[in-house]
Amino acid sequence: MPDVQYLGHSCFRLRGRDGTVLCDPYSRSIGIDIGRPSAHIVTVSHDHDDHNFVASVKPLREKIFVIDGPGEYEVSGVLLTGVRTAHNTHKGAERGFNTVFVIHLDDVVFCHLGDLGHELTQAQLDEIGDVDVLFVPVGGGETIGPAEANNVIGQIEPKIVVPMHYASAQLSFEHNLIPLEKFTHERGIKEFTVEDKLVITVANLPPEGENTRVVILRAIHE
Repeated sequence: MPDVQYLGHSCFRLRGRDGTVLCDPYSRSIGIDIGRPSAHIVTVSHDHDDHNFVASVKPLREKIFVIDGPGEYEVSGVLLTGVRTAHNTHKGAERGFNTVFVIHLDDVVFCHLGDLGHELTQAQLDEIGDVDVLFVPVGGGETIGPAEANNVIGQIEPKIVVPMHYASAQLSFEHNLIPLEKFTHERGIKEFTVEDKLVITVANLPPEGENTRVVILRAIHE
């Protein structure tokens, strides 16, 4: 029964019986302090300091297993797949590459898009496969904005979407990000509540055929 906490910007911690995975830890340079979260596994979508600050993470075991590129991995029963994408619409020519991570934890499939900069190709969608919970950037800047995020959600068709990488008052970021409300408007959501944590089981996932559920998580800075 994995639980998900949002640590701000594009960083999430997934905790399950098989392990703890931390996605895209950031440095203090962006204006917020991630603290010292603990994990067994860290995924890094690309080598920018708002996504790659592995030094902030405290190992839960002897050392942290860091995954920062495409491929298939198994770490203590946790299965992960890295899918190469680009940080922009020009096949990486402007901002380099980005890795989308698919994480199988306690029978739930999570997908963290990192700083995806484009809609996905069919080959990339085939590599990603079926997704239960999708972490999607929605704030524009160096990545996709609300409209493109909505299109990518339609491509992947996850059961649950958690937005990330959007404007907040605490961020001191060189790129002007778009507020979360632009994304919720794009999704036709007029009102929403903010949750402290997301607890997922196979039983409580939305059933097949039901519209994708959007969950807004409160950032917890440790």
